[in-house]
Amino acid sequence: MSEESKQILRSAQCARIIVCISEMFEVSLDDATDIYYNSETANLIEEGVADLHCRSDKYLACEVWREYQENNSTNH
Repeated sequence: MSEESKQILRSAQCARIIVCISEMFEVSLDDATDIYYNSETANLIEEGVADLHCRSDKYLACEVWREYQENNSTNH
């Protein structure tokens, strides 16, 4: 698989995860996008760490949300 193909698949997965975050946790798509792209999980997915890209979109959405909740509880 070419690098371009991999990037297309990662982009599509990111979009699906963002939609999952929005729908599952009842936040706007803009907020879900910010939450996703500011997460360490998004960085790990992009880097291909621990084969996270092989996990389901809902699982990854939950991981991003858990991380977001943890970061917000420690910042307040």
